[in-house]
Amino acid sequence: MNPYADFVMQVDAHMGQLFAAIKKAGLDENTLVIFTSDNGCSPEANFAVLKEHDHHPSGKYRGHKADIYEGGHRVPFIARWPERIKGGRTTDALTCLTDVYATLEAITGQEKKALGGEDGYSLLPVFEGAETSGRRTLISHSIGGFFAIREGSWKLSLSGGSGGWSAPNEAAAKKQGLPPMQLFDLDADPGERNNLVAEHPEKVQTLLRLLEQDVRNGRCTPGEPVANDRDVAFLP
Repeated sequence: MNPYADFVMQVDAHMGQLFAAIKKAGLDENTLVIFTSDNGCSPEANFAVLKEHDHHPSGKYRGHKADIYEGGHRVPFIARWPERIKGGRTTDALTCLTDVYATLEAITGQEKKALGGEDGYSLLPVFEGAETSGRRTLISHSIGGFFAIREGSWKLSLSGGSGGWSAPNEAAAKKQGLPPMQLFDLDADPGERNNLVAEHPEKVQTLLRLLEQDVRNGRCTPGEPVANDRDVAFLP
């Protein structure tokens, strides 16, 4: 046992206590519980020790906390609400934690405001069986400020390396002569090992235009443009 494993067990125990309390209060059937996570496993977890126990926190995904790769961003999102959500169902709907704001807004019947939660789509339709919330793109960035944009299974990272802590970092990527951008088909290559930037230049340009559009509008949802609170430089 190490502190990381102990922490995982502690979270599991706390969730059990939470569900027990909700059930005891008679609110079990009509309470929405969302279980999700901070992004990426930290190297502080001591990957060498975890590997000795055949535990790989990023699973099949590349990278970890701070990186632009999926291992640094992809997290679980589990929702339980017996009165509204059919149990045992999974979805491939593109989702971001910023969607929680719009979701709670829709559930509680609040009027949508022009400002606040500009990057959130309500997940209520997905909870009730729809295939998508309407979200088309998802923008993320690494601890080093390197951006990525995803549309469908395609992901364009505007970095030559991890953009974060894992190898290769940006200095190493430049030294190795790697392309300054990376394009991946996550359906075919969830581990982000096969850079397709040279094979699909048209897809690169499409994703760059979408990223530029969202940055220029200050939002990825429909509505009037919103001023960014600072200049956003995203090109490599």
